[in-house]
Amino acid sequence: MLAIAAEVVATSSLKASDGFRRPLPSLLVVLGYASAFYLMSISLQRLPLALVYAIWSGVGLVGISLVGWLIYGERLNAGAFVGIGLIAAGVVILQLHGRSSH
Repeated sequence: MLAIAAEVVATSSLKASDGFRRPLPSLLVVLGYASAFYLMSISLQRLPLALVYAIWSGVGLVGISLVGWLIYGERLNAGAFVGIGLIAAGVVILQLHGRSSH
């Protein structure tokens, strides 16, 4: 979860960096992604790659969508919320399946 949180911070900072013209958000991008990949590498020592990446991408997408909506005022329509719900359900299913087969 820490790896995903770092990735969400990095990606939202990427938008705030204004094409790397703003120093603080740009620094958060570099530190966030470095932290995210390091923390993800730790997860990969114990969990299968497909499971880790599915959870990483699914939860990260949901997190970034929520940050875009809540912080940047980006609009999400009903279809977007349905899609986010399906992604969340898919992550739960993969996590349950990954635990039973690991």
